[in-house]
Amino acid sequence: MDLLTPLFEDEKLHQHFKTISDGRIGRHYQRDEILRWLEGFPDRDNKFVKEFQTTFNSSFWEIYLHAVLREYGFSFDWTFAAPDFLVSAVDTTFTVEATTANHAVDGTPEWGEPLTAEFFDNVDFNELNRIAIIRLANAFMGKSRKYLDKYANHGHVKGRPFVLAVAPFEQPGFNLQSYRAIEALLFDHYVDEAEYLADPERFPDGPMVKSLGCVEKDNGAEIELGFFQSPRFRHISAVVFSHLATWGKVDAMCGNPDAFIRSIWLTPEGMKPIVTSAIECTETITDGLRIYHNPYATNPLPLEAFRREGVVQFWGDHEDHSLLQEQAENCLQSRTAITLLMGNDEDFKEKAVP
Repeated sequence: MDLLTPLFEDEKLHQHFKTISDGRIGRHYQRDEILRWLEGFPDRDNKFVKEFQTTFNSSFWEIYLHAVLREYGFSFDWTFAAPDFLVSAVDTTFTVEATTANHAVDGTPEWGEPLTAEFFDNVDFNELNRIAIIRLANAFMGKSRKYLDKYANHGHVKGRPFVLAVAPFEQPGFNLQSYRAIEALLFDHYVDEAEYLADPERFPDGPMVKSLGCVEKDNGAEIELGFFQSPRFRHISAVVFSHLATWGKVDAMCGNPDAFIRSIWLTPEGMKPIVTSAIECTETITDGLRIYHNPYATNPLPLEAFRREGVVQFWGDHEDHSLLQEQAENCLQSRTAITLLMGNDEDFKEKAVP
């Protein structure tokens, strides 16, 4: 499919699409990379290009997931229109439904506020995470209902693991939530960044995990946390999540000699900041991926399906609700990409993305 030729007038195009198609010298590295991710991905309803150009994030997330599933060597069955992916590994066949957490109707879109030094200096992590939890819950619940109402009795879905793939794009600075919000939503495990930053000496071993129980929406309604701590959502086998599946990953993997990547990796020896050019960057398509398994799942997803170095997997314990994990000390934590682009009206433009 022709993903990158604009189909609409400028005012109908999404801000991100306008950025990647602005014609600046160097953009071809990025465009070539995302087209590599797209290889073999069909436009089954003839709407995908339109949605990529006008709403962007949900389509970008699907392209990323396709590249991940292909990297794992899964085989695709495109016979059915929904859920989004029907894939087979060596020992299991499962479905994947993609969704994104988006801004509220009256909220600021993630591209709607410049990420200046002042913005980062004034981040309220608890408020950022509260909004993130609410919007992730909204995305989760919407797809949960869709499964029960539409997918559950389909022959290609019934009796197989159903995986929900969620990405956050709900507010400016969304990537700063890291994985705090999703772990609070699924397991009621929350890390209070503000508490730690206010007095790090109180926490010599790093930030502590606490239970919030619930979060309050703006209208006063409460969302009870711990979706995977009871059988309530047993029809959802696992959640695939990444706060790093952004355009910054395209920059990190595209090989542009004028792209500089600053990554922070968690290793057994501790945090390790690394600064490289894109051509030296070792980040892969699966780095930053996290798989959260539902211990109450009717059709569990085998751990082996997504097991890979650098891919973090979590599952809960039935008895004490503890959170078990693998690869959590060997993974990508954050990344910033800075790309120098040459244009017609100015020599260089510097752009930083998460």
